[in-house]
Amino acid sequence: GLRAAAEYSRAQRGLSMVVMHEGRVIFEDYPSPRVAETGFELASGTKSFNGVIAAAAVQDGLLSLDERVGETLEGWRTDPAKREVTIRQLLSLTSGLRSWSSAGNMPTYDEAAAQPLTWRPGERFSYGAQPFQVFGAIMTRKLGGREDAVDYLQRRILHPIGSDYEWWRTSSDDKPHLPSGARFTARRWALFGEFVRLGGTWNGRTLVDPAALEANFVGTTANPAYGLTWWLNAEISQADRARVPQLRRATDVSRDDPTIPRDLVFAAGAGKQRLYVSRSEKLVVVRQASGINEAMARGEAGGFSDGALWRALRG
Repeated sequence: GLRAAAEYSRAQRGLSMVVMHEGRVIFEDYPSPRVAETGFELASGTKSFNGVIAAAAVQDGLLSLDERVGETLEGWRTDPAKREVTIRQLLSLTSGLRSWSSAGNMPTYDEAAAQPLTWRPGERFSYGAQPFQVFGAIMTRKLGGREDAVDYLQRRILHPIGSDYEWWRTSSDDKPHLPSGARFTARRWALFGEFVRLGGTWNGRTLVDPAALEANFVGTTANPAYGLTWWLNAEISQADRARVPQLRRATDVSRDDPTIPRDLVFAAGAGKQRLYVSRSEKLVVVRQASGINEAMARGEAGGFSDGALWRALRG
């Protein structure tokens, strides 16, 4: 099954594949040894770091998920439409901000924070860049300007678990992109997935608040298949699936497919970058691929199927 999955992934422009079981790498596939040591962009796979940053910030007493964004950003506190928005809504993409995928035109933190709401908080799921940049503004202020959100992530989680990133894109304000732009080797991204599988612990030490981490994997009424920055294998109606473009075009993970773990959570990026985590199966699977720009230009349609990969893995 592992070899068949790798062959399928390669046929769909796959570059790297790593499978971990119970914390041990049991399979790796690369077209050359050099690729194994090369960091590739995760595209929107980067988004899922944000929920874990938030969980660490809860652990450190910097924030709570249900506090209002306006407690940190004055412009939101004085705006009648924005003042009720919580950090939980921001990270579940239900804040009311109209998001967009950016396609390279990333707003700065301040530009994102200045955008008006389009819907009432909690009313609608809208996938894109702005909420994560607003979260970057929150974290910058919470950290008192001593470090940014990625510095914090590196210090609190990535470096302790040996999952240091290779590079992280920044905006015109020299702040890191939080919706996209991280570059990791497949093995180091898998280590991050293993940290999540273990519930936020590493070598017996709790690095993030367990309850805050679990909140990453609870969907919303607006989109049951998305928690706080993580995609979920959730019960979802055809009507809900039809309303969310990413569920129509970017992933076919479904509870109707018996080969996909029911507790699967995953980070996903353009070009079908994937980090899958299943606690019940004790599995972490990374899949990296080329074609990010092409996928963004065509709205992510393409031949790769999450279901087909999992059927191959189970074969």
